[in-house]
Amino acid sequence: MQRKAYVSGVAALLAVLLAGCTGSSGEGDTTDNSNPGSAGQATAAAQPGKYRTLPEPCGAVSHDTLDALLPGIAQITDQEQRDKAYDGEATLTYDTDRKVGCRWKVESADATDHLLIDFERVVSYDNTVSDDSQAEELFATKVEAADLPEPTTPISETETGTDTGTASGSSSAVPSSTPSSTSPSSSSASPSSTPSSSSSATPADLQPRTLGDLGDEAFLDDVLSSSGSTARQRTVTVAFRTSNVIVTIEYEEQPATVGIVPDSEELQDRARKLAARLADSLAG
Repeated sequence: MQRKAYVSGVAALLAVLLAGCTGSSGEGDTTDNSNPGSAGQATAAAQPGKYRTLPEPCGAVSHDTLDALLPGIAQITDQEQRDKAYDGEATLTYDTDRKVGCRWKVESADATDHLLIDFERVVSYDNTVSDDSQAEELFATKVEAADLPEPTTPISETETGTDTGTASGSSSAVPSSTPSSTSPSSSSASPSSTPSSSSSATPADLQPRTLGDLGDEAFLDDVLSSSGSTARQRTVTVAFRTSNVIVTIEYEEQPATVGIVPDSEELQDRARKLAARLADSLAG
């Protein structure tokens, strides 16, 4: 009986010791296993974009710039109507923290000009994707939709004063810089169909293309509507991305006279100058 009790006591002692070792080992295993697991699951949150708000779009363009882009404003004699033309019209939006825009339309004796600017602040709802990366992906879809033509011969920036960006798109979108009207006007409010005596750009230089000197990435598109019973309308689009904000400018002109073609170089120059000013204002 004593031996049996002794054996039982030893067995009980061994059981306690084994339980203690097992518990210690389990705690060690938990610690060891939890570290790699938590390290694998813990992913640093992607950085938010630089911009948390957007500018007021209808106040983003100065009167002097509007005078250059919309020459018909100078022909408005009624001060109230002129002020209304400067004010523009805000585009419909449901979230002014995410997307805002403004449009202007001004008629003159020579042409009708339209201007639209759009600001979009991109926010990623995926913690592993930054706002900038999300904006970059969205901008890529805009470039693809523009269908820019394939690159042609290099453009000399010193000769044209414009960016040498990559050109792409269909040939139908390639503008003609030579207007059909050869009657130049000395008026500062004349339509942009008037050729510039100092123009050195060629049609190839003015093709739709990417731009390397605007924001983080940018492109320019230039489309001339097909001829018909009305005057041909030219639409120049400049879009650029800076951090998580995408800015799009659409500038259109339709001469009042059939047969006159809006000058590509002049419209592109005006649109690019406006884009540069907006980019500077965002950077500031």
